[in-house]
Amino acid sequence: MNNVTYAVSQDLNIPLQIKIDSLEGERPLLKASTRLTNPQSTQLESNVIPNSNMQVSVQVIDVERDRNLTLPVMTPYISFKGSRKWDHWITLPIQTRQLTPACHLKIILWEYNGSKRVPFYKMTTSLFNKDDYQLKRGYEFIKFQYNDPDDVETIQDDEIYDNLNKYHLGEFKRVEWLDKLTLQELENAKLKRKWSLGTFVLNIAFPIYDFPIVYTDLESKQIQSNIPCLDNFEKSNDTDTRVKIEPNIKISLGDEHKSTLKFYDPDQFNYDPIEEKYRRLERASLHSDLDKQIKPTIKKRDYLKRIIEYPPGRQLTAHEKGSIWKYRYYLMNNKKALTKLLQSTNMAEDSERAEALELMDTWSEIDIDDAIELLGPSFKSISVRSYAVNRLKKASDQELELYLLQLVQALCFENISSLADTSNSEFTIIGDIDASQSQNFIHSVQTVQDPNNIMLENSILHIAKHQEDEVPIVISPLAEFLIKRSLNNLRLGNYFYWYLKSESMDNPCLKQIMDSFWSWLQPHNRGILEQQVELVDLLHQCCVTVKNSKDSTVRKTELLKDLLSTKVRHFLKGKSVPLPLDPNINVVDVVSERSKVFKSSLSPLMITFTTDKKSTYQLMYKVGDDLRQDQFAIQIIRLMDELLKNENVDLKLTPYKTLATGPQEGAIQFIPNDTMATILGKYHGVLPYLRRNFADPNAELGVQDWVMDNFVKSCAGYCVITYILGVGDRHLDNLLITTDGHFFHADFGYILGQDPKPFPPLMKLPPQIIEAFGGAESSNYNKFRSYCFVSYSILRRNAGLILNLFELMKSSNIPDIRIDPDGAILKVKERFNLDISEEEATEHFQTLINNSVNALMPIVIDHLHNLAQYWRA
Repeated sequence: MNNVTYAVSQDLNIPLQIKIDSLEGERPLLKASTRLTNPQSTQLESNVIPNSNMQVSVQVIDVERDRNLTLPVMTPYISFKGSRKWDHWITLPIQTRQLTPACHLKIILWEYNGSKRVPFYKMTTSLFNKDDYQLKRGYEFIKFQYNDPDDVETIQDDEIYDNLNKYHLGEFKRVEWLDKLTLQELENAKLKRKWSLGTFVLNIAFPIYDFPIVYTDLESKQIQSNIPCLDNFEKSNDTDTRVKIEPNIKISLGDEHKSTLKFYDPDQFNYDPIEEKYRRLERASLHSDLDKQIKPTIKKRDYLKRIIEYPPGRQLTAHEKGSIWKYRYYLMNNKKALTKLLQSTNMAEDSERAEALELMDTWSEIDIDDAIELLGPSFKSISVRSYAVNRLKKASDQELELYLLQLVQALCFENISSLADTSNSEFTIIGDIDASQSQNFIHSVQTVQDPNNIMLENSILHIAKHQEDEVPIVISPLAEFLIKRSLNNLRLGNYFYWYLKSESMDNPCLKQIMDSFWSWLQPHNRGILEQQVELVDLLHQCCVTVKNSKDSTVRKTELLKDLLSTKVRHFLKGKSVPLPLDPNINVVDVVSERSKVFKSSLSPLMITFTTDKKSTYQLMYKVGDDLRQDQFAIQIIRLMDELLKNENVDLKLTPYKTLATGPQEGAIQFIPNDTMATILGKYHGVLPYLRRNFADPNAELGVQDWVMDNFVKSCAGYCVITYILGVGDRHLDNLLITTDGHFFHADFGYILGQDPKPFPPLMKLPPQIIEAFGGAESSNYNKFRSYCFVSYSILRRNAGLILNLFELMKSSNIPDIRIDPDGAILKVKERFNLDISEEEATEHFQTLINNSVNALMPIVIDHLHNLAQYWRA
């Protein structure tokens, strides 16, 4: 008789791991005619791209009891090129000892429809073999038809897949040199065998342990018998009562403080009625008068201070919420504590809600960053959001412009039009804008309910009527505020309109607000926006015509000049049109001779306009590229620049203007510059380039002091900001320098840690920049480090505002946020390092500088990038 060695599953006290390897197969792509007749169908990448980007979620389910045993765990986002290959191990929050034969993996493949994640295919597979109850080992290949939810099977008796699996299971003798050749042949054979369109094979892998793992439930039955439950009772033969059956085996739990016995509770995150009952008793109204007199001890004050200093987005525990509520009257003079109080309040409870809202009206006035937090997705109460809007009313138009992009996104969290029932409302006219506009505002005093039918509060909503069709539209307090301010300030109204326009195609609610704003505009201001729309349409037509041309770049430039002369110049004749990109710039003509087409697949245009001040203004216009991410990154850089200037730190930043005029088009301000790659190739260094126009023989480095000051400060500012934003894909072609020393970054297609290159540095600081400072021992290098430390410290103090602005962008269609909204905010928060002291933060940034200067991989990547650019040219 042969000896059999195996392990039982109950002895494996380790988490379950599953490897998502790759996906083979393609679905039929849409025909060109279908794409034209049904543009919406092209939003799914798999309809138009062979290897579309996908993610995979995995969770463990119990098929017998039809319940989820774990939460889904996602693979990271990967931008695929030639094939879909994740090669990623997923650790599931369940131990192997807790698995039973009824446990299956629920696998969902996800794709993107342009705005959100949608399921591509769902499947399940068992964790144990049905014949011998062994935990699966090695690779498993699951074949399915994407349009048939029932056509799922595990590939068996296939020579290629069987041999691959046997190799990984160690059933073949390993010969290193031969294995490489054989595996390559097997992979080539897989690639050569094309599956029919619509047939897919998902390759997953289970851990390979030294011994087979066999399921046994003996120990679990013994443990279960010690747990009081219905299974421990049975009916007696002669009565209808239940008689408790004593377990046969007693299990000692050991010392109560050292016991290692664990139980998995799948309902641990669900609603707990006992906790809720305790909370209600603790916060009963009869305690309110007593709470007014309570003062915290010194230890409790430190505890409360620590809670209040938590960064935005952090969830409070039940104990922390209880402490904030208990000392709410003591905290009334602390303006930073209001957001924590509102987080600790259950708005579904009438008494709690009423008391919190009453306290809110008498609370110490909050700052702008806290008001912005109250407009985020976590706060649904109309009264709370109205309070935040009232605080925003005290902000200047210039300050409001800095946050306008996020405030437009915050409108997406106020889906009042679907919650309010305007049919039974009593309307009264209000009129505090203008006599001609007042008739369009109507008060509606009514009760609002949230989607869960939980009463929020009696609140005042505003109903707007279109002047043409008299159809009432419900708008929120934030929408009303933004519309009023935009009507009174045309510059603000310019950006408000274009932000709404670029997002309204994906959000019908924003489309309604944009239409309302348009209907309330004065005829003169509406005419200005109409001219802007017509100008943008002309630029769009020029760009599409040039892009569709198959000629060389030189011929495309000639075509552009002809289009500008015949169309754009004719349109601008006798007009002065404010540019949507910068409404302070009024263009009166176009200089076609100084316009050109850039050599790129999208053929972006560089157009030179003549302004009413007899000067020129240059911009780039693109069609086919989503500029909303660049627009967001530049807006955050502008905000950080203002925060630094408020602390008297001017780092000479150059946040060029960017405006998305649609989901796939937009304009970018063109600032004359040279790329680092060009400078190093032509001048062999940054210093010779700066000396060309601003030489000073008496200066230490031969460059005028103010130019070197620009260079040192701007390098420090962009190093800090791009580190915080996690800007990726940094190479010498998107690091730019102006002739007067202003250094800046361009192309923000990758942010928040996303990067197409391997091993990206946390901060891009080429050694040529340190060389331009005069070396690592120079005074300029010391100044650079000092500016980095100071600016990082200032931005850390303003981290709450920046994180709140990111929180408002969670619903946006910005690619690197849409992938994982919560993870995106977490990445920014991690880079602020809010849990360390100022001294530790300085040391941390010094380490970043050292690592960036000494990193070899970015230098190799830069050389490879330059080589690729050379061959492409």
